[in-house]
Amino acid sequence: MSRINLLLLLAVLASGMVLVRSAYEARRLFTEVDRAQAEARRLESDSQRLQADRHAQATNLRVEQVARERLHMRAITPAVSQSLDDKPAVPATGASR
Repeated sequence: MSRINLLLLLAVLASGMVLVRSAYEARRLFTEVDRAQAEARRLESDSQRLQADRHAQATNLRVEQVARERLHMRAITPAVSQSLDDKPAVPATGASR
């Protein structure tokens, strides 16, 4: 009888160890999933913020402002416009080959 009791005791201890190990592994995996979901939410938030920034940077008013400030461009006015005539260029006289 004592051999059977000893065998059953070892089986119960092994079963308990397996149960503790599986519970620990389940908690570890749950924590990992929770961290991954938090990271996914953070990345989604960053993505939405970057999309909004990109749309804000691409507006016509912003492009005009950057062109004026950084590139020193200005709007076309008749005072700064030049017109070209379609007359052929006159060759220089007195020049020989």
